[in-house]
Amino acid sequence: MESPVMLAAGILGTTGASLRRAARAGAGAVVTKSLGVEVREGHRGPTVVQVEGGLLNAMGLPNPSYRNFQEEIDIGRGGGSPVVASIFGADAEEFVEVATGLDADGFELNLSCPHAERFGAEIGCEACNVEAITRAVKRRVDVPVWVKLTPNVADVVALGLAAQRGGADGVVAINTLKAMAIDVESGRPILGNRFGGLSGPAIKPVAVRCVYDLASALDIPVIGVGGIATWQDAVEIMMAGARGVQVGTALGSGDGYGIFRSIAEGLSGYLERKGMALEELVGLARRVP
Repeated sequence: MESPVMLAAGILGTTGASLRRAARAGAGAVVTKSLGVEVREGHRGPTVVQVEGGLLNAMGLPNPSYRNFQEEIDIGRGGGSPVVASIFGADAEEFVEVATGLDADGFELNLSCPHAERFGAEIGCEACNVEAITRAVKRRVDVPVWVKLTPNVADVVALGLAAQRGGADGVVAINTLKAMAIDVESGRPILGNRFGGLSGPAIKPVAVRCVYDLASALDIPVIGVGGIATWQDAVEIMMAGARGVQVGTALGSGDGYGIFRSIAEGLSGYLERKGMALEELVGLARRVP
């Protein structure tokens, strides 16, 4: 990739045009919305609510099925950056079906969505499932495979090690934190699904800790995601051990698509000012006395 700053899954990856625009705006790679075997409408609304420190969403993995998305991936490639397909399934067989049914530059296995029954974190919280699904997909594709991990477990490193044993080319940390908001006038949960996933600035310290722990234990690269909004955020999570970063919720800020180039240029300027190479920055916090 020309830039270590990527588009995270689920934000703009619903159409080829948005993928292409993000790439042309400076994203080093773009990740699609998660795709599954069957068409899904997702949860009933409200599906997104703004809360202190970020966004709470319970979309429920809506998608048109992988069978209807190849054209969008091809359009997205027009931006000049790799297109990574985020995919999900209820078991290894479904993951393999989606992966072998798509032509993408890489796959990100969604084993971490916190609000979709039978999918995501419901199966991805078990190391044996992570290892088996990763291995099954890696045996059938010849492009990079990343595993996106859930932070809603006692030991995220165990999941990372399972992905590594399964042959993953990297892990992505983290997905959203399971959370909830209640309307104080009615007493009702605001989201249609009652609970959802928290993203945005509030979860960045959790992401930094998870990346630090994973990078300390794994031999494969870690990609940091969760609350990344500025070049300083990118530097911090790279110091923890991330080799690249993904940006999601922050795209709703004033910079919009310009955030990719803004973070990349800030990162480049920081490295130049410090007289450092990117490789020297990665994991710096784990090497200082």
